[in-house]
Amino acid sequence: MRKLASSLLMSTLLGLALQIAPAQAQLARTFVSAATGNDAANCDRPTPCRTFQHAHDNTLALGEITVLDPGGYGAVTITKGISIINDGVGEGGVLVSGGATGITISAPSTDAVSLRGITVKGIGFGGGSGIWFKTGKSLTVENCAIRNLTGNTGANGIGMLFSPVSVAGKLAMTNTIITDNDVEGLLVEPSGTGSVTATINRSEFYNNPFAGINVLGDITSGTIAVAVTDSVAGGNGDGFLVQSVPGHPGPTLMVARSTIAFNNIGVITSGARAILWLGQSTVTGNALSTSGSVLSFGDNNIAGNADGDPPPATIAKK
Repeated sequence: MRKLASSLLMSTLLGLALQIAPAQAQLARTFVSAATGNDAANCDRPTPCRTFQHAHDNTLALGEITVLDPGGYGAVTITKGISIINDGVGEGGVLVSGGATGITISAPSTDAVSLRGITVKGIGFGGGSGIWFKTGKSLTVENCAIRNLTGNTGANGIGMLFSPVSVAGKLAMTNTIITDNDVEGLLVEPSGTGSVTATINRSEFYNNPFAGINVLGDITSGTIAVAVTDSVAGGNGDGFLVQSVPGHPGPTLMVARSTIAFNNIGVITSGARAILWLGQSTVTGNALSTSGSVLSFGDNNIAGNADGDPPPATIAKK
């Protein structure tokens, strides 16, 4: 009888211990693998996860997710400062359909998010969006490809939507290609009191029927300033577009050392407060080279456009 009571006591204590055991600890660095990953694992190096979302949920804020081998890793919603890194192991991809978004960033206003070596690709079946930055301190996009997002309603068909709401968001993009989307490549459109500064370097925007880059200041009371260097806009509706409406601060776009070719309109401003500066760039093969109040530093190569290459207004050099 005493032995039975002792066994019951041990069973009770074991049950209590299991109930109060701590949840699986998050890691500063997690891993994903298409070959051996399992979302029942804890995402460390010996037992990687299968999807970006499960790895994200098991990664500490300010931590990092490392891609171990090529494959598709599913859509992810990022809610904290984190990095997702693929350094040359092959495609680390996210496929998008059904009106979904491949990568959504909804992080605190103090948190920075970084993406490197990631491919986001639409596969039809209702369209979708590639990367959507909603909230956070900043987003860095490096060595990424965002393509083939289809559908033309809402946010669909946009390779990358940078639209912070009532925060000051920062975008840095380098060595990235955004191509073959149904509407536009990159849309910069903060809302509320949101402000944006964006720096884009060595990036390419092809075959986006509305615009390669669209800087739109119609729904924010904040400022928008975008700088593009050493980049290409080719085969789009508009290459680089800046738009403003009355009652809102005018957005600005600086384009330097870039190629704008074979678009409907190469560079264009719409609205009295929209500002676009153009310097040391080549504008060629467009139906219209420039439209609106485009300002030139007088050092561009503008030739071979169907409109006869009228020069934009020249800024006096100081």
